[in-house]
Amino acid sequence: MKTFPSKLVTAALGALAGLTAVPAQAQATQLTLCWAAWDPANALVELSKDFTAKSGVQMKFEFVPWPNFAQRMLNELNSKGKLCDLLIGDSQWIGSAATEGHYVKLNDFFDKNGIKMADFAPATVEGYSTWPKGSKNYYALPAMGDAVAFAYRKDWFARPELRAEFKQKHGRDLAPPKTWAELKTIGQFFQNRTIDGKKVYGAALYTERGSEGITMGVTNTMYAHGMEYANPAKPYDMKGFINGPGAVKGLKFYKDLYDCCTPPGHANAYMTENLDAYKSGQVAMQMNFIAFFPGISKDPQVGGEKSGFFAMPKADKQFAQLGGQGISVVKYSDKQAAALEYIKWFAQPAIQQRWWDAGGATTHLSVLGKPGFDKSTSYAPVYLESMKIVKDFWAEPTYAQLLLAMQNRVHSYVVAGKGTPQEALDALLKDWTEVFKDDGKLK
Repeated sequence: MKTFPSKLVTAALGALAGLTAVPAQAQATQLTLCWAAWDPANALVELSKDFTAKSGVQMKFEFVPWPNFAQRMLNELNSKGKLCDLLIGDSQWIGSAATEGHYVKLNDFFDKNGIKMADFAPATVEGYSTWPKGSKNYYALPAMGDAVAFAYRKDWFARPELRAEFKQKHGRDLAPPKTWAELKTIGQFFQNRTIDGKKVYGAALYTERGSEGITMGVTNTMYAHGMEYANPAKPYDMKGFINGPGAVKGLKFYKDLYDCCTPPGHANAYMTENLDAYKSGQVAMQMNFIAFFPGISKDPQVGGEKSGFFAMPKADKQFAQLGGQGISVVKYSDKQAAALEYIKWFAQPAIQQRWWDAGGATTHLSVLGKPGFDKSTSYAPVYLESMKIVKDFWAEPTYAQLLLAMQNRVHSYVVAGKGTPQEALDALLKDWTEVFKDDGKLK
């Protein structure tokens, strides 16, 4: 892990003085920002026109579809490529990117430019910016706050005949669930029901096996039932935590939800498949990242008053799987000064407010704490609640091996129905123990 060269800091500071008097060399510079291809990226393109207007630095964007994003960008970093000057990379990458020197360490730059990480939501600083975890070493600025939550058919929940039937059956109103048990009851209520002449189902859950999908889903119920990845008091001590009673109970509950309440054939579904199921009117509820909620709220089929949103329910505890990304300066860029200029521009509270207004997701506390923020959009209350309860997967340099092992074990149990939840998690413990042994972190 190398610190940012002082000569480049000096060059950057000259370019950053108010973003008004930019040197001629910087004015001629074109930066390439790499990210995934989705609606927030399109919003950032529009927002970045302000940066170009004020700095003279032109922006080029390299957006990769989500299924290919990780492989494409990690290959670029590992090959020390110069495609990306700025990269909005997933939270799990921070450990490997910092350890292997792919990202510029930003501490000195933040200090010299008055950028305070205390101005951002703490969980997102820890999740997107920091390595090692618990330290104050920063390799990214929080860029896109996100978490897994639910969208639901508010118009279906409001139908008088359905409300009356549900109240008679369950003795409570048909309303967004506060607990996982309530969510299951609602899912069962809608499963195989006919609405407007079409058979519908309870919920679209994450079940995808190939990348990270089912892990991003099942962790929500596992966290809620008390799962920890490892002993909080002893790093890499995982026995009885990842395979303990709470984790087992949470994994079993997710399988129960999959068995009772998902559409037929929903066995390899992630973000796009859940959106499709929801927008086509197949399901009453869909699990997805909050980043998709602006698009849902504007969708001609399910937008407006047809959709509502709720945060992850609770069981023994309440947590939501962290999504989102930080923005980093790529170490192999020969335009680091201009890239840092972009970071400083993006960190401004006024730009963070415009980022939220454009459909992005700020984690800047000056925006989140502004009076009326919770009424700024239909999904703002869920975003605020979720940012307070987020928890993330491993961000170790070996995260990819850890992730693929979990994908395999939980998918085999939840979707394929192989073995028991205890057997699945005992096997996962063995997998992870081998990974950490090979990495030199366990004997």
